[in-house]
Amino acid sequence: MTSSIQDRALEALRRLVGREDATFRDGQLDAVRALVEDRSRVLVVQRTGWGKSAVYFVGTALRRAEGAGPTVIVSPLLALMRDQVAAAERAGVRAVTMNSANATEWDEVRAALAADEVDVLLVSPERLNNPRFREEQLPELSRRCGLLVVDEAHCISDWGHDFRPDYRRIRTLLAELPGDTPVLATTATANERVVADVVEQLTVGPGGTAHPVTTIRGGLARDSLRLGVLLGPGGHPLSPEQRLAWMVAHLDELPGSGIVYCLTVSAAEDVTAALARAGHRVAAYTGRTDSDDRARLEAALKDDEVKALVATSALGMGFDKPDLGFVVHLGAPSSPVAYYQQVGRAGRATERADVVLLPGTEDPDIWRYFATVSMPRQEQADAVLTALAQAGRPLSTPALETLVDVRRTRLELLLKVLDVDGAVTKVPGGWTTTGEPWAYDAQRYGRVAEAREREAALMREYQTTTGCRMQFLQRTLDDATAEPCGRCDTCAGPWFPTDVPEEAVEAARGALGASGVVLEPRAQWPSGMDRLGVPAKGRIPADEQLEPGRALARLSDLGWGQRLRTVLAEDQPVPDDLVRAVVLLLADWGWAERPVGVVAVPSRRRPQLVGSLA
Repeated sequence: MTSSIQDRALEALRRLVGREDATFRDGQLDAVRALVEDRSRVLVVQRTGWGKSAVYFVGTALRRAEGAGPTVIVSPLLALMRDQVAAAERAGVRAVTMNSANATEWDEVRAALAADEVDVLLVSPERLNNPRFREEQLPELSRRCGLLVVDEAHCISDWGHDFRPDYRRIRTLLAELPGDTPVLATTATANERVVADVVEQLTVGPGGTAHPVTTIRGGLARDSLRLGVLLGPGGHPLSPEQRLAWMVAHLDELPGSGIVYCLTVSAAEDVTAALARAGHRVAAYTGRTDSDDRARLEAALKDDEVKALVATSALGMGFDKPDLGFVVHLGAPSSPVAYYQQVGRAGRATERADVVLLPGTEDPDIWRYFATVSMPRQEQADAVLTALAQAGRPLSTPALETLVDVRRTRLELLLKVLDVDGAVTKVPGGWTTTGEPWAYDAQRYGRVAEAREREAALMREYQTTTGCRMQFLQRTLDDATAEPCGRCDTCAGPWFPTDVPEEAVEAARGALGASGVVLEPRAQWPSGMDRLGVPAKGRIPADEQLEPGRALARLSDLGWGQRLRTVLAEDQPVPDDLVRAVVLLLADWGWAERPVGVVAVPSRRRPQLVGSLA
């Protein structure tokens, strides 16, 4: 790299970070050189906070100065996009985004791209799967792209902790790029297996040609983090009530503001409610949070207007608050790699950040549920392909749902997998088959399932290890530089409070023992009623809608969830405590007219449970 380009790269870096004394970290300039001078394909595996975004924004500035087209960044989360747009503006880079939250701006974005007024376009992987985007925008972007960036590249890999089928579309995009278009893939969470898989996919070039890939990998130790795990007597997990009580009692003792992670939306909402009742400034951030509220909550955390966001993994990759003071997990993620990614939000620009894990006995059940949802089943895939073939016309997802007996969430994921595999395609009006042969790859999914089991075993081992916790995480990521950190609870002793006040436990027990979930009535008739001989569709008239119903609790609730999962694991009579809870729920219901009897509708799968409750 010539000195003039080095000078310009340093100038762009200093604009980006807003400091005249800024210098490149080890490996950053090498990556920029490979992209700008050599037009290479580069995979960067570096710890969170190393500055991967600096590489692609500096690379963008230099490529645009050479007259190249805009950089295209494939980014997985809206929070990540918002932070990247702000960072680009600081560097003097004009950045725009196309995602589900700004559809009204797409025409304006297209016009700016056509006028070459855009330096960076950020798109979600789902956008690559949009028929209109693929047909109208992608060919021109592929031709003009000055640099392609694949952020959070572990999402490409089946073996990655956060595999996303839409990321597989990137392989198609790579094959359509001109041969001299540089490509940068970045991640902080990839072991050797994931690295090999990502590299293999990055090699794909036009006409089946293979591109060499340069891998730049650094140490993954996070010197600012103090890791700890809080277990009960005998090394067993604390109860949900004890974990919540610890959080209520000690949240204000944690430094600065931070994130409290939960495994499910229901748990996050339960914890938020309990902490708020205790006077803590908290808010929930989950998959149910709409995009405007997400932006508002992210800003509130960055400005220290809340002590914590109680979040699911919806708040994760790319959220950037350099002085985030702590991360607490009420429930363990399914793998050490996922855990490393989430705790990496903390301590990017502070000398110390506190990280505490409070695992639960229910964690493995939740891991298994999410693992099965993310894996396509052969009989369901065959049913979808058969239904589409027999329809002879495109079918919407709701219409298809009525034909194949697959729940909406699983069906949407299955359609993405089949789309990426070339078996189905999305067209105006819905989904249709392509006619291409497709076979279920049982061996591939079996290997992935085995890998998930190994990751779960490692997560359980992390909780009870007597060795250094940071070293353990680094080794699971195949980091050859791993060594004891000297800061975690196994290296230096517990630095966090280990007491759980009994009065707080009693209060938590009362909060989590509360029952009653309102079931809102359906406002629209289900699709496919005509097939049942019922000529009904569209909105249900108000005078024909049902009254709101009640459920005792959700299976994912922090309080009742574990109890209900145990009862539903096999057919059995309903235990007395659950019967009493149901009776109390019915008694507290504000009936317009109270029922005079309870009648059981016979169940084929759980006859004892239903019969005993009635």
